[in-house]
Amino acid sequence: MSDTRSPAQIEADIISRRQQLAVVLDEIGVRVHPKTIIGDAKAKVAGKVDHTAGRAFVAVNRSVSGVKAQFVSEDGSPRLERVIPVALLAVGVVGLLTVSARRRK
Repeated sequence: MSDTRSPAQIEADIISRRQQLAVVLDEIGVRVHPKTIIGDAKAKVAGKVDHTAGRAFVAVNRSVSGVKAQFVSEDGSPRLERVIPVALLAVGVVGLLTVSARRRK
């Protein structure tokens, strides 16, 4: 296999390859630099936190909507048949806690 390139072409190819190699080495240097690695890790963690927080928000919102649906009808009026017993229970618990706290004194 004979090379038909002239010495000037070979030299130009060598210069071109050196430039390409320099670019690749610069890219590798940037990728393995500690600041780049830390930045990538932070971005990955932030993405996971955002995803997890988003899922948590959806779950909480769904739960709140479910509880709200138990006490408020679709037209927005309170369901008294459910609100009154819960209110009485809450008043009873607060009353028991108050009596218990007074007895301790």
